[in-house]
Amino acid sequence: MPRILSVETRTHGRVLVRDAVGVPARGLIVAFHGYGQSANTILADLDRVSGIGDWTVVSVQALHRFYTRDDQAVIASWMTRQDRDQAIADNVAYVDRAIDAALQAQSPVTGLPPLVVYVGFSQGAAMAYRAAVLGHRKSAAVIALGGDVPPDIDLAHAPPVLIGAGARDPWYTMERVRADTARLDAAGVSHEVVTFAGGHEWTDEFRVAIARWLDRVRR
Repeated sequence: MPRILSVETRTHGRVLVRDAVGVPARGLIVAFHGYGQSANTILADLDRVSGIGDWTVVSVQALHRFYTRDDQAVIASWMTRQDRDQAIADNVAYVDRAIDAALQAQSPVTGLPPLVVYVGFSQGAAMAYRAAVLGHRKSAAVIALGGDVPPDIDLAHAPPVLIGAGARDPWYTMERVRADTARLDAAGVSHEVVTFAGGHEWTDEFRVAIARWLDRVRR
């Protein structure tokens, strides 16, 4: 049997920043796309949320890039089951650096730390939870659509959570939603579940819920 080595190496990630229209921005939204998507994908989905222009959006693209088979578009994945613990640590450190880089490009208006909200879809939902709990910046909220709470995090210090779930979602089923809310309840984490008539997808109904939540977080 061959020996398995875990070798640390330097790599670069792609991050899209859409600055807020007004100054100062209401806060920072850090977004994580799903499997086989890109930073552009979730940025386009969030841009349809009412009032999102008042926030600076940092769309972080996963480090593991590959091509689609048809049009050769570049897409990405957050991790696989292989070397999972190292991948989680790498991803969280990457997100911390992405946020730092985005903030360095902005002119500070006050000495207060920015209001940070993590948003994730599908596989990116797990990254939103991990960044909120394991990252070095305090989070005001997590918005998770179509993705469950990862089993590897301690929810004791998790922020309030908004969960979006499609009634016909074949992957993030109602059974998984109930398991997640049970974990959040046990940890004393404030949360809300929005169930919509749809599948594993973004819907305008959930975008309305996001707008309402962002307004609540800002207040």
